[in-house]
Amino acid sequence: MAKDVKTNVMRILDKEKISYKHYDYSKTGCTNGNDIAQILGENPDRVFKTLVTQGSKTKDYYVFMVPVNRELSLKKAALAVGEKSIQMIPQKDLLKVAGYVHGGCSPIGMKKQFTTTIHSTAGQFDTIIFSAGKVGYQVELSLADLGRVCPVASKDIAE
Repeated sequence: MAKDVKTNVMRILDKEKISYKHYDYSKTGCTNGNDIAQILGENPDRVFKTLVTQGSKTKDYYVFMVPVNRELSLKKAALAVGEKSIQMIPQKDLLKVAGYVHGGCSPIGMKKQFTTTIHSTAGQFDTIIFSAGKVGYQVELSLADLGRVCPVASKDIAE
């Protein structure tokens, strides 16, 4: 990776002295999670997408991480955070709410720390891969290290 490309996520991990691996696939223009896993030569089960939702009752925002080859179960996700129901926030609101754009959303470094839940299968892997906070960049680290910078619960939230 070019020395001048350091995402905010990478700076946060560096500041916390958390070791990580980073990937740069920015020249491909790819934003599809399954395609990204293929480009990286990685198992799509351990490459995660970050989704931002809003509860119907409290209007609170929630962050969910699911493998790129799975879909978020809105019913399971709502249950996981104690909401009657949740919905995805409109893509146009993502930058305002989270500070990230579609395809570059990371649970680390959002404008505010929202309740974050990762699909239970993440614990099956030594490390997981997810967005480094900018389209075209991913980071790889352990679930325990992710938890050091972003409190995260592990629950069955995927279809």
